[in-house]
Amino acid sequence: MKICVGSDHAGLNLKKELLKSLEWEFEVIDVGTYTEEPVDYPDIAKDVCKKIINGEANYGILICGTGIGMSIAANKFPGIRAALVYSDETAILAKRHNNANVICLGGRTMKSEDAIRYVKLWLKENFEGGRHERRINKISKLEEEVIRGIKL
Repeated sequence: MKICVGSDHAGLNLKKELLKSLEWEFEVIDVGTYTEEPVDYPDIAKDVCKKIINGEANYGILICGTGIGMSIAANKFPGIRAALVYSDETAILAKRHNNANVICLGGRTMKSEDAIRYVKLWLKENFEGGRHERRINKISKLEEEVIRGIKL
């Protein structure tokens, strides 16, 4: 399993801690940032989402100050289902119900041990399908309509 990880400067310290935990168990692609020099989170979100869309990674983890900006940016990409995760329950349900292929975390809003636990919970879960599959398919249809320029 390949996981692509990216953060802006506000998420850098959390990303470093997360990488230490993940690198021994998974193949990890780190797309940056690598310093505390300010960067724009949409650029990092784009880099992670491209890796998933192009099949270079199975999942993505994005970290900014709160995770909110990263989730907004990531969800602009077709086929990306990014979930802001902030508890055990949201980590589990992001996969079970939403089949999230990206999770977003807050470098300023959570402890590293909590974030590591959320990631591991999310990665071990499976999508339940069923009624959730119908909803995911509706999201995919909305994406197609927007791409084709159909008025909503």
